[in-house]
Amino acid sequence: MLTEFTLIERYFAHATPAAGHVRLGVGDDCALIAPPAGSLLAVSTDMLVEGRHFFADMAPRALGHKTLAVNLSDLAAMGARPLGFTLALALPEADPDWLAPFSEGLAALANRYACPLIGGDTTRGPRNLCVTVFGEVPDQQALRRDAAVAGDDIWVSGALGDARLALGALRDEWALSDEALADSRRALEWPEPRIQLGMALRGIAHAALDISDGLLGDLRHILERSHVAACVNVDAVPHSPWLAAQSEAVRRTCALAGGDDYELCFTAPAAARAALDEIAQSLALPLTRIGAIVPLERPGSALTLHDNAGQPVSLAFQSFDHFR
Repeated sequence: MLTEFTLIERYFAHATPAAGHVRLGVGDDCALIAPPAGSLLAVSTDMLVEGRHFFADMAPRALGHKTLAVNLSDLAAMGARPLGFTLALALPEADPDWLAPFSEGLAALANRYACPLIGGDTTRGPRNLCVTVFGEVPDQQALRRDAAVAGDDIWVSGALGDARLALGALRDEWALSDEALADSRRALEWPEPRIQLGMALRGIAHAALDISDGLLGDLRHILERSHVAACVNVDAVPHSPWLAAQSEAVRRTCALAGGDDYELCFTAPAAARAALDEIAQSLALPLTRIGAIVPLERPGSALTLHDNAGQPVSLAFQSFDHFR
């Protein structure tokens, strides 16, 4: 029978080898990290709760990947390089058939980004997965939400909306073919943190964040913190062929307010367009310009939407809210 400490030792203690900046990892009261000289420590915490953030039958390997991916995405949004993470697990039981693939999915992503597990905790309870991730970013180079300026272009990486498309199908809100569901469900369950993009944007982008609760809702955070407004072409927002095949209402709901995309939304001066094209090519990652930052004329006018024809589009899109 697995105890708390044998569980940690068997599935997590050696899954992600410590890197040079980790002076002390799993096994003591605290981990010890030595960030590089001249760098700031970037820290973020996210939790995933069964029934709220993932279905009870989600494959444990995918869940292990996503548990860390959503936290690494926060580092990407700041332009930070991963250093390590802690993991707190509440589990209804210590089931080896669940723990083995979960820890493998977690470790595979951690090793890919040289981000070792350096501590955490376990207890019995409803399944709840909480990660705190640590990264480093050179002083004065962090990408922040409060740095957008009028005249900036607004960009997004990748394609938006497939995660919400899959969620809607799983909730019977709409029907998808088996192939469309499989592809969009991968976007929901296997998000890719844009670490390389975030680091490449240092010194080029002004403001940035990751899209976790829906493009429009998250973009508003940049506008509020930067005291600016934005004009967005909703038809310029990139999406997959599967989403393109849906009705206009479904396309716009998923791409503009769906959430769980974990792509980056950022602003950059028009003079950076060539540099951003080069970054997109080097990373084989599409970067799409969807609008512009403009001066804030009056409270309540921070965000306006239009289509390709220049016609106004309603703002009746609600992003994800944990307490709604």
